[in-house]
Amino acid sequence: MTTEKKDALLPAYLVNGEDELKREAVLKRLKARIAKLGDLSFNSDAFDGERASGADIVAACNTMPFASDARLVLVQAADKLKKADSEALVEYLKSPATTTVLALVADKLAKNTRLYKAVAALGKTAVIDCTPLKRYELPKTVRSLAVGHGITITEGAANQLIELVGENTVHLDSELKKIALAHRGNDAVNEHEIVALVSRTAEVKPWEFVDAFSSRNQRKCLSCLQRMESTSPHALLAMCTARLRELICARSLAARGAERTLAATLKMPDWRVKNHLAWARAYTAEELRRALIAARDTEKAMKSGADPDDAFLDWVLVTTKR
Repeated sequence: MTTEKKDALLPAYLVNGEDELKREAVLKRLKARIAKLGDLSFNSDAFDGERASGADIVAACNTMPFASDARLVLVQAADKLKKADSEALVEYLKSPATTTVLALVADKLAKNTRLYKAVAALGKTAVIDCTPLKRYELPKTVRSLAVGHGITITEGAANQLIELVGENTVHLDSELKKIALAHRGNDAVNEHEIVALVSRTAEVKPWEFVDAFSSRNQRKCLSCLQRMESTSPHALLAMCTARLRELICARSLAARGAERTLAATLKMPDWRVKNHLAWARAYTAEELRRALIAARDTEKAMKSGADPDDAFLDWVLVTTKR
């Protein structure tokens, strides 16, 4: 099993990344391949990396299969293994059992860890990348997933679904399944149908609020704040203050005709600052200066007994008022 012949199973795989739908698909295929060799119900063990001991996992790997050519040992949250337990697996992988497939599932196991390297050394296909898609890549994926459920969906509807549900591909696929059952006719699912059928479950990302703040869009700021239960006003104030300093820098560079150096000056990639100049122009230099001073005073008030949510909201409304 250690040679990489076509269709040959390796002694271990690392399914690495936070895309849950892709991870599920990978594990489903792996289990199906092993199930062809024998009954998995008698030939599989599962462990949680946060609680499992390396010795127990290794013992399971060294167990002989029953009426099968192979058995499966699955370790979820492999990136949560304690160092000693991870080292036990590293040692095991130096001479792994030829009748066991060890499947390690991790959100983010770094490439420089010994466990990652030990699995990667087994073959080119040993590490399976399940890194989540970028936000801009998701609509295309949603539309592709919809076809798998027997429907088509417009790009606008795909974006609307992502806004309501979030970026978790398992949740998106689950909602598409429900939509497919409710959809009538052959027309593509549109935005109005998404709004009618899907409840909002996703929290707004902090950067979405900061962008709305930067553009002085009070309505969107208020809408975002209603959907940000887990982000503190202290954190948002710090992020908005940092953005104000960036906008001050943008205005200063633009005044000198050096706006093209903005990304380099702020030590950010170009895509991170593509809207900064437009946002900076929405404020006067004096408004930005006053906003920074008011942010300092708001922070003092928040630390001196004032209700943090109320103090932050008052500052946002004053700052973004046109």
